[in-house]
Amino acid sequence: MLTNEAYKPINCDDYDNLELACTKHWTLSLELKNGDHLKAKAVDMVSRKNVEYLVVDLSGETRELRLDHIASFSHPDLGTVIVSEDE
Repeated sequence: MLTNEAYKPINCDDYDNLELACTKHWTLSLELKNGDHLKAKAVDMVSRKNVEYLVVDLSGETRELRLDHIASFSHPDLGTVIVSEDE
């Protein structure tokens, strides 16, 4: 996915669930829209130049995932969340 494409905010409920995951430092199973699958610990949410990111710890490496590039995420306390765009 191109990083210079226009950012599309995600649904507020999905955002809140990601914030909760960060607060509790949950390890999430993530599926990205490009088909990648990751298992990473949610660390923080950041916003830079009107683009929102989930900061994760992936095997000791910090990565920032654009929220609009996440297709779904899951955790036993949340179930599976299919990320939708804000309407």
